[in-house]
Amino acid sequence: MMAMWKADWVNPRSTALLVIDVQQGFVNQHSRDVLPAVVRLAEGWRAAGAPLMLSRFHNAPGSPYERITGWTRLRTPEEQALVSELRPYVGTAAAVIDKAQASIFTPEGARIIRDAGWTDLVLCGIDTDACVYDSAMTAYQSGYRPWIVVDACASSGGPQYHDAALLLAARNIGAKQLVTSETVLTRIRGTEGAHA
Repeated sequence: MMAMWKADWVNPRSTALLVIDVQQGFVNQHSRDVLPAVVRLAEGWRAAGAPLMLSRFHNAPGSPYERITGWTRLRTPEEQALVSELRPYVGTAAAVIDKAQASIFTPEGARIIRDAGWTDLVLCGIDTDACVYDSAMTAYQSGYRPWIVVDACASSGGPQYHDAALLLAARNIGAKQLVTSETVLTRIRGTEGAHA
C-alpha cells in the first residue's frame, strides 16, 4: 500500500471539494461502499463553509464512448441522477457540472474553477480510473494542485481498476497527493471559523 501524506493546504476559500459523478448508474457492488465517505466529505465541507462542486456524467447517443467502445450506459435520467444522499448538497454547491466527457474540466467547469480562484482541488467519486483520474490529471496539467481522497473513490469496474488508477496517480501527480478522508476532514475542520 502506498504511503499517505498529510495534506498541507490551509485556506478553505481556495480549496474546493470536487465530487465526481456519484450517480445511480455508477453505483454497484464495487462502488457503493464509498458513499458514506463521500457524504462525510460533503458534510465536512459544508460545515467549514468551503466550496463544493458536483458533477454528473451524461453519455449522449453517438458519443465516443458509444462509437469507439460500444458503451451505452448513463443515458437515462435514472442512471444520470446523483445518489439520493448527495441531493441535499445540490442547492448549496458552488456549481453542478453536467458533462459528456470524463474530466470535470469542461469549458464551464474550467471557467468556474478559474474564476473562483481555487488553487487546490480535492477529488472524490466514481470512477477512480476514469472521471476522477482524468479530472486530477487535467487539474495538475492546468496548474492546480489535485488531492485524490483514496477511500472516497471507487471504480464500478472493480478494485483492480481503482488500485491501478491510484498507482498511476502516485507516479503522475505524486504520492503525497493521495490522501484519506480522515486527513482531509481533520484539515478542513481545523480551518472552521478561520475564514469567516
